[in-house]
Amino acid sequence: MFLSDRGTLRHEFRDILEQRGIAYEEGTHSEERILSSHEVIKSPGIPGTAPLIRSLREKDIPVISEIEFAARYTTAKKICITGSNGKTTTTLLTYHILKNAGLNVGLAGNVGKSFALQVAEHSFDYYVLELSSFQLDDMYDFRAEIAILTNITPDHLDRYEYKLDNYVDSKFRILRNQQAEDAFIYNLDDPETAAGLRRHTTPARLFPFTISGSPLPDGHEGAFVHDTFFTINTYQNPLTMKITELALQGKHNLANSMAAGVAGRILDLRKEVVRESLENFENIEHRLEHVARVHGITFINDSKATNVNSTWYALESMDRPVIWIAGGQDKGNDYNELMDLVRLKVKAIICMTKDSSKIRNAFGGVVDTIVDTGGAEQAVRVAYDLGREGDIVLLSPACASFDLFENYEDRGRQFKSAVRSL
Repeated sequence: MFLSDRGTLRHEFRDILEQRGIAYEEGTHSEERILSSHEVIKSPGIPGTAPLIRSLREKDIPVISEIEFAARYTTAKKICITGSNGKTTTTLLTYHILKNAGLNVGLAGNVGKSFALQVAEHSFDYYVLELSSFQLDDMYDFRAEIAILTNITPDHLDRYEYKLDNYVDSKFRILRNQQAEDAFIYNLDDPETAAGLRRHTTPARLFPFTISGSPLPDGHEGAFVHDTFFTINTYQNPLTMKITELALQGKHNLANSMAAGVAGRILDLRKEVVRESLENFENIEHRLEHVARVHGITFINDSKATNVNSTWYALESMDRPVIWIAGGQDKGNDYNELMDLVRLKVKAIICMTKDSSKIRNAFGGVVDTIVDTGGAEQAVRVAYDLGREGDIVLLSPACASFDLFENYEDRGRQFKSAVRSL
């Protein structure tokens, strides 16, 4: 086994490799050695178009994801969540339900610790896995006993030839290898998911969820809303809750709670456990996270909103005038879907990015005040100066973080630090 990282390894990872006697290199890729491999496990951040990956495939050397590799060595049941938005919240909420039920469960994928490391060191009966499209692209024999697709909106199109169908097809790889006893939980309200289902089939049982207020299609179990209640109906044994009882509020979080609740009930977890878990869950850092109220101005950290649709959900949930901090590394964004919400709710836009031209072109005729800033401290100071008592300062960038920050966590933490320094 050999690890090659063109970047610099963190010291804790270097220590693990050395303790286990695993050969490694950093700061470079030794192509001759890599091209002599029997199989390569690729980081999801490396595109399939990278020259070294193309060379591997030209030599018919298998290139797989860490998720594919780790799954070979566990018999645990896997509950897998993907989607453009809401997948992290749904993953953590599903894990919370299973933990509260007393199951022996691990958390991995895009959250938690490495799936492969947990398989090597633990013996879990269940894994809850958050899976990105990049991970799904390099999975072939992997099987999700329960698959959840939260929604599909344009994201990462630069990795998919700027074709939405390619991205949709990537998300639907979560259905590969499913069997008749497995389950697919999906958003009945999402048009791209509906379009994908016309091209992709699965022998698994279908469990749609909808927040539209309409009933489920005849013969389907899943989750639906009626008046101020929602019902999770599986195996003809319904669980009904008041929407206001949910720990996570907002339409998008209602959908996330439904998906996680359906997964719990498919596993035949007690209704009381599912109910209590949906009531007492605490949201994750960087997702509509209340930071502070300073002189009547509320600061909210939604740094994890790295695409337009995530920001749409954030703006939709705001009930007071918004000073919106946006921008970063654009991924082919189309801001048109935000136009009505921005016109209705946003009083000023703070651009926190190296290039604000696309945001300015989109909203220059809608919002009078648009200010460029070069970092979190400056953005927070400008927002505070523009704010008045009762306003909300919302960091919801709609972009990746890599033009100014290491990742969305770094962006969110710098924002929170700047707010607390006011």
